[in-house]
Amino acid sequence: MESPELSFTLAYVALSVCFVFTPNEFRSAGLTVQNLFQSWLGSEDVGFIQYHVRRTSVTLLVHSALPLGYYLGMSLAAPEKELLSVLQVDGVWRAFLLLSLCLHLSSWMLVLYWSLSSWSNHPISRALRAHVRPALPGWGAVATSINTEFRRIDKFATGPPAARVIVTDGWVLKVSTYHIHLALQSECHVTVTQSRQHQFSPDLASPTEILTLRVESINPSVGGFSISVNSSEYADLRDKLRAPIRNSANVVIHQTMSELFLETFRAQIDLNPPYRVPGGQEMESCIGCMQTPANTKLLRLCTAADSEDSECEQCFCRPMWCLSCLGRWFASRQDQQRPETWLSSRVPCPTCRAKFCVLDICPVR
Repeated sequence: MESPELSFTLAYVALSVCFVFTPNEFRSAGLTVQNLFQSWLGSEDVGFIQYHVRRTSVTLLVHSALPLGYYLGMSLAAPEKELLSVLQVDGVWRAFLLLSLCLHLSSWMLVLYWSLSSWSNHPISRALRAHVRPALPGWGAVATSINTEFRRIDKFATGPPAARVIVTDGWVLKVSTYHIHLALQSECHVTVTQSRQHQFSPDLASPTEILTLRVESINPSVGGFSISVNSSEYADLRDKLRAPIRNSANVVIHQTMSELFLETFRAQIDLNPPYRVPGGQEMESCIGCMQTPANTKLLRLCTAADSEDSECEQCFCRPMWCLSCLGRWFASRQDQQRPETWLSSRVPCPTCRAKFCVLDICPVR
């Protein structure tokens, strides 16, 4: 193969692989199916199921056009081959063109078949049909239920677009390149099947742990599927799932540095003097998570309170944060490379910015 052909082939293969298995750089540059066809796909928040029905269909058409794009690109990179003169090219290129056209035309025929009867033949629609019941009489009603729950702000969502995991109040969803796997929470059980340690992460300086969980449904029409989550998000996933999560034998889930700190943080706060709520004052929900009642109050109680050199300040905010959210705030303001200094540090109040230490945090009674 001559140099221009080799250069074009290597470049096209690299770009195609990056387009199919989108890295963060391509995603940041907007080189994804979702961004390129955004005007036709619509909004995921408005219609989650309809959006992904269109997205998977467009993705199939675009990916199936990549071999044909290579042929057309090669005709420009190597004009001496006269690839646009189909009758004059050699048998290998003619066969490649024929296979590329067949692949792309087959994809069009498949998408047209999916679109019949308002997309009722699409694989996502067939997956929804397995959850039809008296309360949800058709796959459209199931889609509406999922759309409604997806719009809520308290859902759990993680992962890149090609392997996204979403857990709502009633559903466990896994978004893949060409499909959506789904299971009803009340009908599924989850098992941790694998734990993988990665020594290097592009986003974190410390090692990261990836957990693989198997979701199985008691509904025989619903197939099982696997999801992957970072161990740092495992606690949030566990809180959102109604069913208990089982661990397979020999699978050890290591606690992250933040989880270890939160345990120590809670133990320290339990030793601090409690804050008695004045009579008649109602406790509001934590403004961080909006799920747990606020149960902490900042009072300047540390031993250096009478010292002029003390950095701690009096906070006049009413109880507004739960212990978990305040602990995560405290940890996020620390030097992540020096965890041994976290407990002795001071951070600003997330509301009024008055500095405090762990001795100033009182549990609300």
